[in-house]
Amino acid sequence: MGKIMRQSIDRRNILLAGAAMTALSALPVKAQTMNPRRGAPQGPIAKKIAHEITQHGHTRTDYYHWLRDPNWQEVIDDPSKISAEIRSHLEAENAYTNAVLLEPTAKLRADLFEELKAKIKQDDSSIPARDGAWAYATRFRTGGQYPIVYRKAVDPISGEPTGKDNILIDGDKESQGEKFWRLQDWEQSPNHDLLAYFVDYEGGNKVTLRFRVTETGVDLPYKIEGASAGLVWAKDGKTCFYTLLDDNFRATKVMRHVVGDDPKRDVMIFEEKDPAFQMGIGKTSSAEYLIIYRSESESSDVLILSLTTPTASPKPFTPYRKGVEYSPDHHGKHFYIRTNADGAVDFKVAKTPIGATDAKNWRDFIPHVAGRFIENVNLYSGHMVREEAIDALPRLTVRNMVTNQEYQIEFQEEAYDLSVLRGFEWHTTKLRFTYNSPSTPTETWDYDLNTKVKVLLKTQEIPSGHDKDNYVVRRTTAMARDGASIPLTILYHKDTPIDGSAPCLLYGYGSYGISMPASFSTNRLPLVDRGMVYCIAHIRGGQDRGYQWYLDGKLMKKQNTFSDFARAAEALAEQKFVDPKKIVIEGRSAGGLLVGAVMNQRPELFAGVIGGVAFVDVINTISDGELPLTPPEWTEWGNPITSKAAYDYMMAYSPYDQVGKKPYPPLFAQTALSDSQVTYWEPTKWVAKLREFSPDAGPFLLNVNMSAGHGGASGRFDRLKEVADSHAFALWCVGKA
Repeated sequence: MGKIMRQSIDRRNILLAGAAMTALSALPVKAQTMNPRRGAPQGPIAKKIAHEITQHGHTRTDYYHWLRDPNWQEVIDDPSKISAEIRSHLEAENAYTNAVLLEPTAKLRADLFEELKAKIKQDDSSIPARDGAWAYATRFRTGGQYPIVYRKAVDPISGEPTGKDNILIDGDKESQGEKFWRLQDWEQSPNHDLLAYFVDYEGGNKVTLRFRVTETGVDLPYKIEGASAGLVWAKDGKTCFYTLLDDNFRATKVMRHVVGDDPKRDVMIFEEKDPAFQMGIGKTSSAEYLIIYRSESESSDVLILSLTTPTASPKPFTPYRKGVEYSPDHHGKHFYIRTNADGAVDFKVAKTPIGATDAKNWRDFIPHVAGRFIENVNLYSGHMVREEAIDALPRLTVRNMVTNQEYQIEFQEEAYDLSVLRGFEWHTTKLRFTYNSPSTPTETWDYDLNTKVKVLLKTQEIPSGHDKDNYVVRRTTAMARDGASIPLTILYHKDTPIDGSAPCLLYGYGSYGISMPASFSTNRLPLVDRGMVYCIAHIRGGQDRGYQWYLDGKLMKKQNTFSDFARAAEALAEQKFVDPKKIVIEGRSAGGLLVGAVMNQRPELFAGVIGGVAFVDVINTISDGELPLTPPEWTEWGNPITSKAAYDYMMAYSPYDQVGKKPYPPLFAQTALSDSQVTYWEPTKWVAKLREFSPDAGPFLLNVNMSAGHGGASGRFDRLKEVADSHAFALWCVGKA
């Protein structure tokens, strides 16, 4: 979601930077004790109840529609409210998965979990980020599952945080007695006397907003329910802005709140009435303006409000133009706007006076250059830092805002990832960023934008040990069926033979313009250490090779995403990186759509499939305007309600609808009852239909988390157990269990 999404990512970087959270972040999320095709018993057989749906003159019968609880909104808020019959079926699925996979691989899973846990520095801490007289950070205690938010006083002479730790939120203590607890966000007030924080108690999108007095650690005696994470403080330090979700879990209202007032007196300053738009809030880098950001895939719209006058009404930045994306930021007397206007497919930066924000006044500041994708623009009082990508590799370009001179910060590895940690300060010459590669643990650097001096602040510590020289990172390409060059990032142990005999885990996503970074994750190492090749396919539908790469993998070009992924698997075998009979694929959420579609189209290519919270019931979901994400999705996939062409195209790849009698490989599907983004019934129906149509294939395994949401378990070690389950499945499929 442009700048607003990026700001939330920056906040998350500050909150969670360090080895602990890097280890937890499997890419955006595996036993040959028996022959998986012949040795597994038959799984639970779901009953069939005919449910007919007619669209565009075509009638289809969905026999497993009954698995969608009629009170699904209540179930997401409170999983205990699911119907007894559906609960019984889900519990039977869990019991089957336990019997076929989890129990036979119990020792392997225990070993994998211990390895994964041993790679985490349990008492890890992020580097404190300065905000005036204080520096804020997070840390974990040894054995703790949840983060601790704290701050330290800054020495006024040295500028370094030297005071004692003042704990603001202790996740381990505050999660006690809760079935689910996840700290979603927090934001200190400008005068540092208050901390606004958001906690998810269910695993869905709805969170609870509370205010804590930083001096005493005591919460104010009220809370705001049904909010969406993300808050902006006004300059007065008492007024703030937040968003509320509607009954379908969509952010629709921007509210103004004065701390200490009854929330019933909060004022709605904007309401999103068009369900096709997603909405969020943020603030400019200068902290001078509130940004209300609306988006519908390839178009965006912005309203602004001066944070000096919080009781004023927000005003449109420029009239809405369909097909134009833009995100403004503020510097001095101007706004600087990242935009694709005027055919700037890979984006440019425009400039306009603060009193003349209409697009007719915009002038190019950084011109469009085809192939140089401007991903994000970071403004500081004296500099602009652009995060850019060229041919699926990131770079940082620094521009002096006084002299207009610019330069790039150079990096040497064949494949790597960069991330700017935006921090809290505007008047600074220090750029803080992280660098890592598939073999190089995360390094956190401070870089002086004037002197170009770089200081290493921290290297991710792997307690069990890590020698980057034991691993090989390669960048190669696969040729798509239409001649496009698909980048592949490959990681393997130096002792793994690259002669066409190695098993492989191939990961992909390919939707919403989300790029897959060539990053470091300790989660992959147990597989790689056991001789598996790990590969990330930078397929179309993401922005890995620029915005056109995204456009060429959406709507009526979505099939490119699936064929690219199949070609990636074939290329790995053709180039002798892997054994063509030992390729396991993995995707999560829309990545679940990817693996589900490719599993239907090319089942013979794969030894196993991992679909995490998989979006597979495409036609039914995108035809249901009541579901939380459906209306905004029409510009991503097409609208099968109004367009027969879109309906026919989507039907041809919809994983659930295209299930047939085929030689499917084993499947490990994961879902969660409180998931409002990809509802639990999608993977559940998918597995039921696979088992009906191809009873001799598979097996098809479903693991249902009965008390979590889209992101899985909330505790860091509980999440590692889920990773260990997936890894065990992958190793089982290739005979390494």
